[in-house]
Amino acid sequence: MPEHLFDDERERRWRARYTAPRMSRPGWARDAPDRCLYTSNASGTTEVYVWDRATDLHRRVTDRPSGTYAATLAPDGELVWWFADTDGDEHGHWVTEPFAGGDHEPALPGVEDGYSAGLDVGRSVVAAGTSTDAGTRIWVRRGDGAAQVIYANAEDAGVGGLSEDETLLAIGHSEHGDSRHPDVRVVRVADGSTVAEKSDGPGKALTPLGFAPVPGDPRLLLLHERRGREELLIWDVDADTETEIHLDLPGEVAADWSPDAAFLLVWHTHAARTRLYRYDLDGTLSELPVAPGCVGSAQVRPDGTVEYTCSSAAEPTSVRALHPDGTDRVLVALPGERAPGSVPVEDLWTGPADRRVHALVARSGDGPRPTVFSLHGGPHAADEDRFSPARATWVDAGFTVVEVNYRGSTGYGSAWRDAIEGRPGLTELEDVAAVLDHCVAEGIADPARCVVEGWSWGGYLALLAVGTQPERWAAGIAGVPVADYLTAYVDEMEQLRAFDRALFGGSPEEKPEIWRAASPLTYVDAVRAPVLVLAGENDPRCPIRQIDNYLDALAARDADYAVSRFDAGHGSLVVEQSMAHMATEVDFARRMARG
Repeated sequence: MPEHLFDDERERRWRARYTAPRMSRPGWARDAPDRCLYTSNASGTTEVYVWDRATDLHRRVTDRPSGTYAATLAPDGELVWWFADTDGDEHGHWVTEPFAGGDHEPALPGVEDGYSAGLDVGRSVVAAGTSTDAGTRIWVRRGDGAAQVIYANAEDAGVGGLSEDETLLAIGHSEHGDSRHPDVRVVRVADGSTVAEKSDGPGKALTPLGFAPVPGDPRLLLLHERRGREELLIWDVDADTETEIHLDLPGEVAADWSPDAAFLLVWHTHAARTRLYRYDLDGTLSELPVAPGCVGSAQVRPDGTVEYTCSSAAEPTSVRALHPDGTDRVLVALPGERAPGSVPVEDLWTGPADRRVHALVARSGDGPRPTVFSLHGGPHAADEDRFSPARATWVDAGFTVVEVNYRGSTGYGSAWRDAIEGRPGLTELEDVAAVLDHCVAEGIADPARCVVEGWSWGGYLALLAVGTQPERWAAGIAGVPVADYLTAYVDEMEQLRAFDRALFGGSPEEKPEIWRAASPLTYVDAVRAPVLVLAGENDPRCPIRQIDNYLDALAARDADYAVSRFDAGHGSLVVEQSMAHMATEVDFARRMARG
């Protein structure tokens, strides 16, 4: 890590954005809403914390070298559940410890270690999913008894939620072989027998969001995409009747029940911004007067207060509360300096009318600039107008930043998301190239100083870009990427193998040409730009062996490349490590963009 990137003021600013204490929105125990849980980087590593609102006492629960992020509270608030993996490898099991502190112990003795496939902790029933190379198993523990397998299949599946009376369990599954477009099954907790099934057919996902939180209420809230975008549906499982909720809003939505099931809290995402609405089940829709910015996590308290997180590219995240009387204020802030802000983003649309690509631009100055094309992971995700220490650091370093919501991104409809099926990687890069050409034509980007950068799927696209578009890039930076897709498929977690089979239309044995065409290793001999790779030694998603294969191929032809390896999984939860990654990227890009 370079000792200093900037002058004193900018050096202080970029470091403060990473070291400033951050926290997730506190979630609360269902029957003890004063008992809350959140994650924070306050210790220098993202860990799990609890907060007793009655006494205003905050306590750190976990203290592990690679950090912890998956956790929940039991309904009575007496136990904290958190997922114990090894050095960030995501493979492990759930443990519990008392809310007030004490030793932790395995939560579900006898349940195999694996990758988590969901968890729902009820008052007397616990449902937990485990994914292994053999497929998915869902376990149920009733009372103090031993956990038993209630569902098993070689294909991907996950816990979709318990009914309020804990007699029913929703399961999202892909027994039909397409984990990107799951079906839903509801089973009896007592014996695993099927109560109801729902499928919208090939290429149309159904995603369980949760049962109505009222005892004896059989209504299950779902996301469907029957009209080419994600919309809401309430399914009465007992009567097997459904009610589609038609909202006159562009973009896509998600939702959660209010505590009394009288209304839905709706997230509305359009053009890289998310806002909140209230939908009363009589059909009334009203936007909530939350703070300016892009809303993240949100939930309705028992008293009707909506607690949420909000940020923008210019303003760091705050945790806020919108009260029933309309007052909106910061809910809680950790001690310490608030992260410095940054510049706002501008919207950019380009491409033909039937394939308009949306991008966000953060400018470091006027005129053609050295430009970082920062590509998001997923691929089914999207860059939004949210605060990002990384984006802000690139701007401070003199780069303009362009974030492209290429085909494959969410928030722009099902057809846009699924357009990469059968041709992943190359399809997204067509959109990146269109945005790059637009930025050059408009005098935003200097064509001789364009860097392609990303992590996870974005890192994969960066490596694919420098191999398939070598004339466009001054440098490529790839964090935890897929580099050799055929080897990655062999070594990655089974949940991702299932995803990849659905995305490619089959396994490497069934579709060898598609897999070879999508692999950065195929084009390694065409790479001309210097390449930086950052790789996690324990990464289950983009495993280290396939990255080594790519680096060995670069070395064999004396290509210009650098590598930074770190002892963690798919990214890092350690602040100093994240800062080291950022500093390494900026230093590399600066030197390469200077030629």
